[in-house]
Amino acid sequence: MNLNYFCYVLLAFTAAGSALLPHPLAMWFVLVSALTLVIYGADKLAARKAWRRVPEATLLIFGVVGGWPGAILGQQLFRHKTQKQPFKTYFMITVILNVRAAAGGLAILAPD
Repeated sequence: MNLNYFCYVLLAFTAAGSALLPHPLAMWFVLVSALTLVIYGADKLAARKAWRRVPEATLLIFGVVGGWPGAILGQQLFRHKTQKQPFKTYFMITVILNVRAAAGGLAILAPD
């Protein structure tokens, strides 16, 4: 099975699983961050073994949908994708967009 395809299947299961748990939005962020951490580890292993890799676009998408805390942890824990440009720049843009969207959402939902 293609590793990239498998990542998206796991993302779909994460979405379904978080919807069934209490506090689905909070659980989504916890689960997708954990999944992103695992995917960074799998990609680092694939890089070392010269296996088929997870595309950078997939890593960025997982960061955009809320997995950026797991991505940051995975980058530091596995020393993976910490020096590669332009990935680093694109990743930081996704983090900033995610934090701004969360802040905007909280501002909208906050009681007056």
